[in-house]
Amino acid sequence: MTVATTTCIAPFARVSGCDVQVPLVQGGTCTYANFDYAASAPALASVTDRISELLPFYASVHRGAGYASRISTASYEDSRASVSRFVGADEDQVVVFTRNTTDSINLLAGAVPGDVVVLDIEHHANLLPWKSTRVVEAADSISETVWRIAVELERAPAALLAVTGASNVTGEVLPIAELADLAHACGARIFVDGAQLAPHRRIDLAESGVDYLAFSGHKLYAPFGAGVLVGRRDWLDAAEPYLAGGGAVREVSLDHTEWACAPARHEAGSPNVLGVAAIAAACDTLAAHDAEAAARHEELLCSQLIDGLRDVNGVEILRLWDDSADCVGIVTFGVEGFAPGEVAAYLSAEHGIGVRDGRFCAHPLLSRVGLPGGAVRASLGLGSSSADVDRLLAALRQLVEDGPSWSYTKSDGAWSPSPETRPGLTQSGDGAAECV
Repeated sequence: MTVATTTCIAPFARVSGCDVQVPLVQGGTCTYANFDYAASAPALASVTDRISELLPFYASVHRGAGYASRISTASYEDSRASVSRFVGADEDQVVVFTRNTTDSINLLAGAVPGDVVVLDIEHHANLLPWKSTRVVEAADSISETVWRIAVELERAPAALLAVTGASNVTGEVLPIAELADLAHACGARIFVDGAQLAPHRRIDLAESGVDYLAFSGHKLYAPFGAGVLVGRRDWLDAAEPYLAGGGAVREVSLDHTEWACAPARHEAGSPNVLGVAAIAAACDTLAAHDAEAAARHEELLCSQLIDGLRDVNGVEILRLWDDSADCVGIVTFGVEGFAPGEVAAYLSAEHGIGVRDGRFCAHPLLSRVGLPGGAVRASLGLGSSSADVDRLLAALRQLVEDGPSWSYTKSDGAWSPSPETRPGLTQSGDGAAECV
């Protein structure tokens, strides 16, 4: 049964852009409804406050004697402790700051001393960087998928099992602790791509047995382009430095270089101080939230959205497994008779609603479920509300029942309103909207 529109679920936390007004193609404006948290989440208010406090003291870190440099250095190094606490890191696990999850995985790929076992449904970031992979085809259930992973791990030695914590396409969550036990029983370690899991679920590395974890600040309500790799020190200390340069060394001569241990070993060059501080502020804020209340907020909104989509004719919700019991706030669907890009362009142009369309950097996954042309993804976060969900469902019903009120054209793979009337966008000669 559809959740009644009278059910009022307020945002759980204040995020940037929550009251921004966006123009509509037919004229006028409305408050932006953000359903693209899975791509990049807006900054938490506490994060922007922290950056505002630090910005006047922004300076180079490490080896600087000036007060501003000391403040920036302290903030940078203290951020490791915040991240470590947030993910429940074990004593032998170090925090390395990177650019994003993809960067973290590429770093780890250079440290793995053997084969990597992966599923065929992974984000490209957890498929492409590994040097020697053995791909396991996911089954129609989580239980059989876990069994297939176990069979592959037992078949031949592997160094690492690399899995997503929560699918960036369907939001479905894998049993990480169970997979960690499987990997360890077969002499392998486990890496978890936590890009989608970390913003929605508490992760405890020591308790779950996870050896390596990566996530991105921009999905964790922290802007400025920083990421995290947390993992066991030995592989990271033995690996070649991810970047060769200043900060990654202990001593340099013309014929010899003594590299530092991790994390410095993999953090050459001037680091992203503000990005790291933003991640730490987000970790501290999320850790202070009532985890059960936040999960309940997400659960209610997901139920409202899924039940509402099931009541819209021609809408099909994508799922990978028939026994999945836990999903984060990601719902991907198709609308019969409309291309995914057309649906997304319509929602944005006529209703001020932001969703994601396409194949979500998971081409093999979309192909195996019969949607090689992509789908529409609506993702929720701490700033989402039931009013937002009502708007999305109403807009989709209007699309299915009455069609769009504007014309839309496709050019260079992108759908855009034609003509484009919104300020800040111009119409190119081939009919595609371009950002100015």
